Amino acid sequence: MRQDGICHVLAIDEIQKVPRWSEIVKGLWDADRAENLPLHVILLGSSPWLMQKGLTESLAGRYEPIRMAHWSYGEMQAAFDFSLDEYIYFGGYPGSASLVRDEGRWRQYVRSALIHPNIEKDILQMTRVDKPALLKTLFELGCGGYSGQIISYTKLQGQLQDAGNTVTLAHYLDLLSHAGLLSGLAKYAGQKHRQRASSPKLNAHNTALISALGGYTFANACGDRSYWGRLVESCVGAHLINTAPDDCEVQYWRESPDEVDFVLSQGQKLVAIEVKSGAKYAAPKGLAVFGGKYRDARQLIVGEGGVSLPEFLSRTAADWLE
Repeated sequence: MRQDGICHVLAIDEIQKVPRWSEIVKGLWDADRAENLPLHVILLGSSPWLMQKGLTESLAGRYEPIRMAHWSYGEMQAAFDFSLDEYIYFGGYPGSASLVRDEGRWRQYVRSALIHPNIEKDILQMTRVDKPALLKTLFELGCGGYSGQIISYTKLQGQLQDAGNTVTLAHYLDLLSHAGLLSGLAKYAGQKHRQRASSPKLNAHNTALISALGGYTFANACGDRSYWGRLVESCVGAHLINTAPDDCEVQYWRESPDEVDFVLSQGQKLVAIEVKSGAKYAAPKGLAVFGGKYRDARQLIVGEGGVSLPEFLSRTAADWLE
């Protein structure tokens, strides 16, 4: 509110912890507007599901959402002096940064203070989940073993006990994605129904989730080139998911035996991205095949022979669509 040149801003943190918060805010907001008091109100919350439910139910037309995603490499480097390898392994959770020298404590913190509240308080308390054990196991399997990999729903069913049907698994992946934990990326195709029917490519939204659930220490992960390559690819995917605007889709492409790691699409704009984490450069065949099929697509290599990983992580997904 501006009076005599003074602007007033009211910021409330963790607003979702207030019972019936959205109804209360709506009443106060409308009262301020009736009195011509244009107070700037900022509502902060760490629970995406609780925030979204309140916004859509009571505050429609009264807010502008500003999404705060996981911390980027640049932010973790500036705040905690993370190296590139440390960011790839330990991810972008600022609260856990002080514990990375004690990996046992770090893993316990990520599991108990970050993963558990997100699933138990954010998802399971906010929406109907008929099989909560299945959702938890799906998350652990997706982050602990399959992040960065394309896996059919049929194979997922075989890996999970009491798996239910593919519609249930797809729904649970959607819940995990909206909670900022794990996405099942669709295959890029011209027809939407073909995208929905495709096998998902699982990708954690933060590589800390992979490392906390996996069986590799930081030293072991760095020493296993195959595992490290999957971690790097997941890091690139997480960065794209976290920085992509709402009208941009992050997908993958595969027509056996050819594959492209990630595809960004925004209207008529199209970018095919291949991640190369090995020491030796070899031109990725998948990009060439994709480029022949979609001639207007931009081709981008991240890593050896292309854009360096630090440079890529310093820019948003939208930057590569320009």
